[in-house]
Amino acid sequence: MTSAIVFLPLIGFLIAGLFGKMIGDKASEYITSGLLCVAAILSWIVFFQVGYGDSAEVHRELVMRWMESGGLTVNWELRVDTLTAVMLVVVTTVSALVHVYSIGYMHHDPDRSRFFAYLSLFTFAMLMLVTAENLVQMFFGWEGVGLASYLLIGFWYKKPTANAAAIKAFVVNRVGDFGFLLGIFGVFVLFGTVELSTIFANAPEMGEATLVFLGMEFHALTVVCLLLFMGAMGKSAQFLLHTWLPDAMEGPTPVSALIHAATMVTAGVFMVARLSPLFEQAPLALTIVTFVGAFTAFFAATVGLVQNDIKRVIAYSTCSQLGYMFVALGVGAYSVGIFHLFTHAFFKALLFLGAGSVIHAVSDEQDMRKMGGLRTYIPVTYWMMIIGTLALTGFPLTAGFFSKDAVIEAAYVGQNSNAIFAFWATVVAALLTSFYSWRLIFLTFHGRPRASAEVMSHIHESPPVMTVPLGILAAGALLSGFIFYSVFVGDHHAYEEFWKEALYTNPENTVLDDLHHVPFWVKASPFVMMLVGLGTAVWFYILRPDTPARLAKTFDGLYAFLLNKWYIDEIYDFLFVRPAMWLGRFLWKQGDGRVIDGFGPDGVAARVRDVTGRVVKLQTGYVYHYAFAMLIGVSALITWAMLAGSGGN
Repeated sequence: MTSAIVFLPLIGFLIAGLFGKMIGDKASEYITSGLLCVAAILSWIVFFQVGYGDSAEVHRELVMRWMESGGLTVNWELRVDTLTAVMLVVVTTVSALVHVYSIGYMHHDPDRSRFFAYLSLFTFAMLMLVTAENLVQMFFGWEGVGLASYLLIGFWYKKPTANAAAIKAFVVNRVGDFGFLLGIFGVFVLFGTVELSTIFANAPEMGEATLVFLGMEFHALTVVCLLLFMGAMGKSAQFLLHTWLPDAMEGPTPVSALIHAATMVTAGVFMVARLSPLFEQAPLALTIVTFVGAFTAFFAATVGLVQNDIKRVIAYSTCSQLGYMFVALGVGAYSVGIFHLFTHAFFKALLFLGAGSVIHAVSDEQDMRKMGGLRTYIPVTYWMMIIGTLALTGFPLTAGFFSKDAVIEAAYVGQNSNAIFAFWATVVAALLTSFYSWRLIFLTFHGRPRASAEVMSHIHESPPVMTVPLGILAAGALLSGFIFYSVFVGDHHAYEEFWKEALYTNPENTVLDDLHHVPFWVKASPFVMMLVGLGTAVWFYILRPDTPARLAKTFDGLYAFLLNKWYIDEIYDFLFVRPAMWLGRFLWKQGDGRVIDGFGPDGVAARVRDVTGRVVKLQTGYVYHYAFAMLIGVSALITWAMLAGSGGN
């Protein structure tokens, strides 16, 4: 069954990619979407079989032998445990709904078969990643989602901004992937294998191992885990390697939902959770993970406050929520991080696809300042977006309420030195999240319409092929937290029965037990922050809509700082892009042009060409020229002979 889940998207990719023009766009849409729906159904079956079954064994399914080199043996093998089952559900469910939704959203695009092929390729690569039994296979899926994201972000390749965004995502992720590769090499050096089962079994024995580099001694697993986390920072858009994520909005909106909800950005979170046996032996690495996650949650939330592109606001929200997930992982609450990943997939996919429905209704406009008053025109989309916003902001009994609050509580009881910082950063981020989420709702759906009369005349609700997936995601956004809370966070017995040995924690790690006993004010703080953010948004955009412009003018420096995303792109441009361009231009003009070309093609070769060009002119082809040359030669020879003879006498 697992093989079918993994390879059905690949089959869809091959059919749509190779034969799309032959079978037509409609057939490509229906085949790829149908195969993904089957894979999603099978994933839920596996989820309940593995998670709620009696067997505690890890299921392993050999696909083929892959490579052998010296002591390195790599098989293509599918690993299925509870963590895999959770990720299978997330990936295939969201991907199937995105496929179906795209039938309506992309119905005017002439390259639909190519688009659906890329979607299926993306899903296959992610499934390869989450079912990996070894680090090489994981890296194969890791790079596969990177390739597919490049193709999807730059799908509208005639747009220069789309091409630039695709290249940026590809390049920034290569920075993180370099660290991931070094981490894999380090694991092989320490354990002599890349097979996860063997690594996990021997991880406790390596807890005190050291590495010597440049004469200095380092804790081996700390170095390895930080290198692996560098890869996670790139894929999961953590601070400093986050810059590709907002620009990824240049792709079609369904791509944004797929990248930001279920696939590429959650790969880093999954990887850290999967390698929990290693990270548990490296407390310093977990401390750094906690700090990076907390700072990212706060940073991205501040930037989301002032963005005007509806998709960009949701993109920064994704970046912030990924920070929450890493906070949970960093304090050792791995199941809490995965729980937030699980619930986040539903409400974030709902928000992105809801935004796509809005964009579809207003003639592809994405600037919220040119919207307003849409709730009466597209009521289904409006209420779906309301549900997604309630879940994102942690409204009681929604999915986000259970998972995000659990992250904050875990941070409060965390034992590493950055845990308290993470607690306050996530609490403040909860306030900011509530504000910018409701700001999006009020600017888009409330107030007077700000679109042109022509645009307003064409506004219409999306067809059922788009709204039905929204409804399914809305159900997940409302119910997934309540239904699955006990197995992810709550009842200790249910937790052990569900997870079995899929996640590892040291015996002294008691975070999951301690988070249930935090003070009441800790439990109430996210709810209070949500209310403060909502009240502020109501004041700014409903009761006193002149307030934001007045504050932006008063605090113009701060406003520009946030609007320009802390100037991180400008700093990178100054530190890396311009020097690289200068160096490239210098090597081109001086190194290649003056030295290499000057000595080679424009130097020696040019002189040889000039000489041969002149010499070849002697070859005229006229007999009298040759006879005259021979006559001169004979005369010169006779003259030399006569002079030489007289000299001898």
